[in-house]
Amino acid sequence: MPDRLSRHQTTVLIVALMTTAMGQSLVFAILAPLGREVQLAEVQITSIIAISALVFGIAAPAWGRLSDRVGRKGIIITGLVGYTVGTACFTSVFYAGLAGLLGGWTLYGVLLLARCSQSLIMSATGPATTAYAADHTSREQRTAAMARLGTANSMGTILGPAVSGALATFGLLAPLYFAAGMAAMAALLVWRQLPVTPEPGLTSRRVTARLRFTDPRILVFLATAVGLFVGFSGIQQTLGFQLQDKLQLDGIGTAQMTGAALMVSAAFTFLIQMTVMQRMRLRGSLFIRLGLSSLCAGAAVIATFNTFGVLAVGMAFIGTGMGLSMPAIAAGASLAVSPEEQGAAAGLISSCPAIGFVAGPICAGALYQAHGALAPLFSAAVFLAVLVMLVVRDRRTGVCN
Repeated sequence: MPDRLSRHQTTVLIVALMTTAMGQSLVFAILAPLGREVQLAEVQITSIIAISALVFGIAAPAWGRLSDRVGRKGIIITGLVGYTVGTACFTSVFYAGLAGLLGGWTLYGVLLLARCSQSLIMSATGPATTAYAADHTSREQRTAAMARLGTANSMGTILGPAVSGALATFGLLAPLYFAAGMAAMAALLVWRQLPVTPEPGLTSRRVTARLRFTDPRILVFLATAVGLFVGFSGIQQTLGFQLQDKLQLDGIGTAQMTGAALMVSAAFTFLIQMTVMQRMRLRGSLFIRLGLSSLCAGAAVIATFNTFGVLAVGMAFIGTGMGLSMPAIAAGASLAVSPEEQGAAAGLISSCPAIGFVAGPICAGALYQAHGALAPLFSAAVFLAVLVMLVVRDRRTGVCN
């Protein structure tokens, strides 16, 4: 029986995850208008996220495996410090673009390099944090624990757009510099306050074969998570373009409205994780199916919006779907592997959003340039395909996760 995850440990882990989630939501809220301010094309803007996400997806499993060998705390701090430095560099490159010091393909290339370098290091925080929680929860507590950690992402996504909207009045770069400062403080908090708990595997953990994406124990969870984030990222990364074009907004107004839409989604995710996921004891596969159904409905609504009110309804469905799906996916993967493989499993699950952000933004960005409604409809089709895959798989195998 693992030592119980204390309230103090949980709080520190939540702050670490919330900080990075807040920083990411700041980027997503302002990247579309900021990219247009420096004359980048829509596909260039979305490809920055997509390519850096690929780097994140490759690096996260390696960080997870490393945390199995050397412990969780140092890896968490490494990721937060990398996020701090990387965000400062990424923002400074945009400053050079706005000042006319860089432009065109040179600006695009330097932005891409800065973002990919940031992703390489910041990908350490997620898997190490998840594995730390898994180390200190029983099988029965695992889904609820992952839901509690999920609230960190939700709170960060709620606070990020709010901060972005307030700080955008000082310029589109102000929120990004703020995010770098918050990550630095989170790294300090983890260093000073997170206990280095006894981790039996540091000296006695048996050597196991490297956990792979194709491992049959977790393959269905990984495939579901990737598909979920392909669809989600397609909506998220074209949302700013849709708002600016449909509502005729300027750059600051677009950042503020995009932030507000993301806040609606995150608020519903937070609500679901704090209520349904903490109190209901449904099997994981049912949570995932309900989540994907909600995501399909949300994407369909977003494809038709012409007012912010309609968009908010669609984002509420999206947030509900994310809140139902992701804790069940993370818990299912954790429960499917041995205690010695928790970091590796967490790393693979942490890489799934990044992999989804490779394909989603590029496909949705290209489709948006053809017709605005095609981007969310693409996401709806992806959600539906994953849902059908799960239903067919469960009927064939009789698996109830």
